[in-house]
Amino acid sequence: MSAETPFARRLVETLGREAVLTAPDELAPWLSDWRGLYRGTAQAVVRPSDTAGVAACLALCSEARVPVVPRGGNTGLCGAATPDGNAANVVLSLDRMHAVRQIDTIANTLVAEAGCILGDLRRAVAERHRLLPLSLAAEDSSQIGGNLSTNAGGVNVLRYGMARELVLGVEAVLPNGEIFEGLRTLRKDNTGYDLKQLLIGAEGTLGVITAAALRLLPRNDVTQVVLAAVDSPQQALELYELLFEQCGQRLQVFEFFTDVCADLVLAQVDGLRAPFAERHPAYVLIELADTVDEAALQALTERVIGEAIERELCGDAVVCASLAQADAMRRLREEISEALRMDGPHLKHDVSLPIASIPAFIETAGARLASRHPGLRLFVFGHFGDGNLHYNIARPAGSPRDYFEQHDEAAVTGDVLDEVVRYGGSISAEHGIGQLKRRYFHQYKSPLDIRLMLGIKQLFDPAGIMNPGKIF
Repeated sequence: MSAETPFARRLVETLGREAVLTAPDELAPWLSDWRGLYRGTAQAVVRPSDTAGVAACLALCSEARVPVVPRGGNTGLCGAATPDGNAANVVLSLDRMHAVRQIDTIANTLVAEAGCILGDLRRAVAERHRLLPLSLAAEDSSQIGGNLSTNAGGVNVLRYGMARELVLGVEAVLPNGEIFEGLRTLRKDNTGYDLKQLLIGAEGTLGVITAAALRLLPRNDVTQVVLAAVDSPQQALELYELLFEQCGQRLQVFEFFTDVCADLVLAQVDGLRAPFAERHPAYVLIELADTVDEAALQALTERVIGEAIERELCGDAVVCASLAQADAMRRLREEISEALRMDGPHLKHDVSLPIASIPAFIETAGARLASRHPGLRLFVFGHFGDGNLHYNIARPAGSPRDYFEQHDEAAVTGDVLDEVVRYGGSISAEHGIGQLKRRYFHQYKSPLDIRLMLGIKQLFDPAGIMNPGKIF
């Protein structure tokens, strides 16, 4: 909008000019997602400096029935933090709320405001010899409030669980401006419903998390990183079973990616080279971590990997001998998303499956797509150890970048998700619903689930101002 609206002026009067952006050039960076798939409009961007400011903003918006779009670090993949085309939208960012309120090394807890960058929090607690295990490729730009609002996953879910499993309490502002004072660090509280869990994973549709109390773990300074070459997903599954059996909780990362993913990374990212002399059908990145002495963990790693090779559970393996080598192996997996972005538009499917069903799903889904949509390229990778696959589909080689705009994108996605549901999986493992999966959420979720969720939405947000067009 070219002129400041009357409501935007009310926001300025209440929160101060430094907290409210209204000029078109100021608004522009806040109106699209980082992938460039979604773009909306807004009359203002509000950046409060404290919880009282968030409450004041939401109270005004509730009174005037103005839609609010909470936004974290804009690292999401489903368009949940991007406004729709309603010119009345207010984008609410907590990026100015980035204080670490407390690090307690007795109770092993962290209390931090929602605008804190995840990577900064991980480094802050590491300096106190503790671990915040939530770890993502985008951790140096994602914000903890957004991580919790989307129930983020990442590479350590195998050992530590999803984001919600690290949360002890939250402070949040409800749509009417009331402050939910749930910022407790108690490990046990059996006084009725666990209301904070409704806000975690709700994608900003029920309220705005302003601060969180999180569990901390012992810092694992001793690590062993292994890259194993496998012939098939089934072989990777059997390798995972051996590692879980013999390494237990030390098994922190088990990431699977196909050869075409590795080839794409090597072609798009400078400074990396092929990990083995020969090309293999797929690879598994393994990380063991512990607090024991380095020699003990190294001995365990070498013994188990040696047994895996003897039992033909992997074709080859590299046990990293230096930090530089370990970082290079990690980058082969971590850079896949960026390499895909550079390759061009893809159909991204973040799905979860019963772990034992992953090999069968990869086979049957691939066969179904090949027969119904020949020529499509598949880039399959993900958090194999917790059942989460990132199943990406690229246009046929040599096709124009707008290929999927000219073909039946919904039919391709439907074929993938039908296979997911057939194996008892979920159409969203860690990325959420947002705008991208809203249609499929209503197609595959049970009517009872949707009815209960709508009831919760009505209770929290009767005016329907919170993040419209997301999930529902």
